[in-house]
Amino acid sequence: MKRLVPSNLLLIAAFLLGVRTFAQTPPRQPTPNDTLNSPKVLTNNRVAIQIYAPKASEVIVAGDFLGGGKPLNLAKDANGVWSVTVGPLKPDYYTYTLMVDGVRTMDPKNPVIKQGISSLENVMALPGSETVFEDNRPVPHGELRQVWYQSNTLGMARRMHVYTPPGYDKGNTKYPVFYLLHGGGDDDSGWPTVGRAGFILDNLLAAGQAKPMIVVMPNGSMPLPPSSGMPNPAVMTQMRTLFANELLKEVMPYVEKNYRTQANRENRAIAGLSMGGFQTLDLTLTRPDLFNYVGVFSSGFFGATIDEAETKYASVLNDPGFNKNKKLFWIEIGKDDFVMDANKKTMALLDKHQIKYQYKETAGGHTWINWRQYLNEYVPLLFR
Repeated sequence: MKRLVPSNLLLIAAFLLGVRTFAQTPPRQPTPNDTLNSPKVLTNNRVAIQIYAPKASEVIVAGDFLGGGKPLNLAKDANGVWSVTVGPLKPDYYTYTLMVDGVRTMDPKNPVIKQGISSLENVMALPGSETVFEDNRPVPHGELRQVWYQSNTLGMARRMHVYTPPGYDKGNTKYPVFYLLHGGGDDDSGWPTVGRAGFILDNLLAAGQAKPMIVVMPNGSMPLPPSSGMPNPAVMTQMRTLFANELLKEVMPYVEKNYRTQANRENRAIAGLSMGGFQTLDLTLTRPDLFNYVGVFSSGFFGATIDEAETKYASVLNDPGFNKNKKLFWIEIGKDDFVMDANKKTMALLDKHQIKYQYKETAGGHTWINWRQYLNEYVPLLFR
């Protein structure tokens, strides 16, 4: 008769075999990666970016700290550590990306990231007096919520971020609403993360420089149609229409149903950067009844859209009552921004039709370094 081995004996045997195998495994050899620190803030506002890649043949870094300049090559030492020192830099929050032998690579020593719709970037902080407006300071904080909803327009679940001011959950006050739009390649996480929107709002409110408000940050990146290839004018028009429907039919009704809002034009604002600025212009000149406060950051009617704009928005551009119903139409851009030409053509169109706006030109280019500053300047002007 075959004898059966009790199951507990089998477990003991397996455990002893595992212990023996583990004991025979040689100990892991330490590497320079164990103690590597990246990014490393040095004296005089310089920063060292480093990565351990002993088998790599080339490592380069690109980032907005370069101000539009060419990527930098990292140098390899005898231990396989690649490094480059940048700066001195103005204190701020910067994004950067490593390329290791042509492969986009995250800095494995830096867990702080900015997420896009198809890419990631690392974020590094260089603190100083210039960053006080965007830092996490010891002030009352609002709440940033990730809100999922079912979009009938797109036939899928969608996410937005919603900021509620300090004390929102303890009261019954109704608040004005500010719709804040991101740029192309990003999603609704852009403004809450690298955009520092929650901290900027917290600090302005604590200083008494802004009215308490709800800030809605929707996902403005629409799913591309199948086999659409690179975006062309027809696809861009379709994306623009999809976003308008998404905001007007899905996002705004959801917010006004689920949050305590003052749901009228006098208590609604909108602003966006780059693609979000284009979306802001489209909504403002299509539905002028919705928003009394409008902000356009680093944007304009791009390419062929400037040619169709005068026809598409003719009824609003020629409406003598448009200016009366806008308490603020704010346009801001950096002098080195690559969309400056589209911005100037857009302002020329507004000038032609006597649409009033305020314009500010700053240093810098098409970067979050500027857009955080623009948000900090725009918010105090709202709902006054």
